[in-house]
Amino acid sequence: MSGVAGNQDVDIDLGQLVRAVWARRLKVVAITLIGAGVAFAGAKMISPQYRGETRLLIEPRAPAFANTTQSNDGNAGPLLDELNIASQVQLLQSADLIKKVINSEKLYDLPEFDDAASGSALTDILVALHIKKNPLENPPEERVIDAFTERLQVFQVPGSRVIGIAFASKDPKLAARIPNAMASAYLATQSGAKLDTNSEATRWLEPEIESLRQKVNDAEQKVAEYRAKHGLLPTNGGSNFPTQQLNDISAELTRVRGEKANAEARAQAVRNALSSGEASDTLPDIMSSQSMQRLKATESGLQSQISDLSTTLLNNHPRLKSLRAQLADIKTQIHQETQKILASIENEAKVADLRATELERQSGTLQANSAQAGEDEVGLNALQREANAQRQLLETYLVRYREAASRADKNSSPADARIVSRAIQPVDPYFPKVVPIVIVAAVATLLMSAIVIMLAELFSGRALRPVEGGVMPAARIEDEQQAVAAPKAKREVAPSMLSAPVEEEPEEDAPAELTAPPEEENEFSVGSVAEYLIGSRAPLAIAISPTGDDGSAATVSLARSLADAGQRVVLVDMTGSGYPTELMAEDQDAPGVTDLLCGAAAFGDTIHGDRYTDAHLIPQGTSDVRKAMRGAHRLSLLLDALVSAYDLVIVECGAADVAGVSRLTRRKDVEIILSMPEVIEEEFVSAMTAFEKAGYERVVLMSGGEAVMEDLSRHAA
Repeated sequence: MSGVAGNQDVDIDLGQLVRAVWARRLKVVAITLIGAGVAFAGAKMISPQYRGETRLLIEPRAPAFANTTQSNDGNAGPLLDELNIASQVQLLQSADLIKKVINSEKLYDLPEFDDAASGSALTDILVALHIKKNPLENPPEERVIDAFTERLQVFQVPGSRVIGIAFASKDPKLAARIPNAMASAYLATQSGAKLDTNSEATRWLEPEIESLRQKVNDAEQKVAEYRAKHGLLPTNGGSNFPTQQLNDISAELTRVRGEKANAEARAQAVRNALSSGEASDTLPDIMSSQSMQRLKATESGLQSQISDLSTTLLNNHPRLKSLRAQLADIKTQIHQETQKILASIENEAKVADLRATELERQSGTLQANSAQAGEDEVGLNALQREANAQRQLLETYLVRYREAASRADKNSSPADARIVSRAIQPVDPYFPKVVPIVIVAAVATLLMSAIVIMLAELFSGRALRPVEGGVMPAARIEDEQQAVAAPKAKREVAPSMLSAPVEEEPEEDAPAELTAPPEEENEFSVGSVAEYLIGSRAPLAIAISPTGDDGSAATVSLARSLADAGQRVVLVDMTGSGYPTELMAEDQDAPGVTDLLCGAAAFGDTIHGDRYTDAHLIPQGTSDVRKAMRGAHRLSLLLDALVSAYDLVIVECGAADVAGVSRLTRRKDVEIILSMPEVIEEEFVSAMTAFEKAGYERVVLMSGGEAVMEDLSRHAA
């Protein structure tokens, strides 16, 4: 795997996956357009299908003259439950109903419903290989039914009692006509079932009613004969005649006994008044007598006269004596009248006693008669119950017969459903939807292309990077330390790749920008330059190493410092010696810049991971430098692509001059870094002067050789 040690833990580099897809974006777009075009052509080649839909509402329905309340109460429960709605859906898909619609619409004559008759080459091949059954073996009626069923869809609208009937066809008129015909046939079937039920009911009830009428007549005749035989004459109260007489005599006996007791009490009150000498005028019977009232009035008048004359006459006066004699005679009459009243009351008591005795005698006789009548009435009640039962059954059958006979007409038995929405002729086909199909195909092709590219990156190892904190073998640390120390012995400066002789195109001078030196004065270390680049957010930095590989080592340290700070950074090795590749690449022969410019490697194949950090590297490559630099004009495109994918792109040019940097990029808004671990005043002044004259004002010095060595050793460890 490029950029990953064989014994290191690795992680997926999502940035590398995105960059790989972006690098092949033209190919992905082309494949996506091809997929969309194929989908568009396929959708246009498919015959359009039109779809019509009719909706039915399942509800109890009764004739206008029927009792709606009773009908709803009796049928709403079982008719409107979920199982019944599901049953109606199955009924709409029954073969009998489908056959009625096929015959009524004459679908046998349409080739759309019998594709097997015309046949096709593919079908013939499958039948010859015994992979598919020959459709011509089925009868034509079954083939038409199968084709009809495939295009038919019956469903219940969720959360309602509405059933939808949808039908698809190549003919928009037929797509609207079939659902309406299905609904009409269903309603006719339901209504016909009700008519058949009513007809069967009337046919069965007619003989039953005649038989019941004869049974009722016979039962009532038996009741009448039995009543006459046993003398059980009916009365107003509903009981028999002896019982009614006994009740009447009992009531009369009670009344007479009450009168007797009342008369005896009144006579006793009069006797008590006479024996005690009390005034009898307070008794009701005495006061109600008119004779007694006249005598009392006369007595009161005489007493008044005596009282008036006593004031003027003496007691022995004849007038007073006469009046007193009259008063005594009146009192005698009052006493006699009281005796008469007492005798009258006693006579009333005697009469009441005689009547009570007679009534008691009659009651005893009637009790015996009533007991016998009760025994006879048991048989009568049995006969009456039988007659009543037969009569009630007859009345029930008559009511049912009248109701069934009244619904014998087709209009009087509506189906328990009605059409709420009829299908209309569709204008637009429901399949194929060209625009959604093309969009889905394009998106699917785009995703599949991106997935294939990402899988290729993962399997090649280019999208894997070492996990931070991985353990490095001691031998590897020693080799790295030797590689870090090597630049001190190399004093010969290798020429930069940009110094290779190629034909150059004339370029225009770009306007210069103000320089942005590091914030801290007299601080030119690698860490300071890294902080400066993070703060300036420059997309591109070009490192020049006038002193050779020791400056390139400092640039490598700068890239690793930026990666440790969390920056996405890539270093492009444009040196002549390839020293950055030697320090960072796991495979020294990995494809790089020269291979990319010569067309020997793809853009994604040239990006590799650093051995020790998350920084990325584009190595020098193995192709011929002179041949590669013929495509130097493509370097600016390469850098623009890298700038869009990374936070910072560092190009290590080695000992390049201003002309070489100008060939690399025409942009002047770049950071020029003079990497000189040990500052040589003459070379520094010369380089600064040359770049300032060329318009590059953002030139930064990076020095500190010992710090660079310590930093490289730290990463190697």
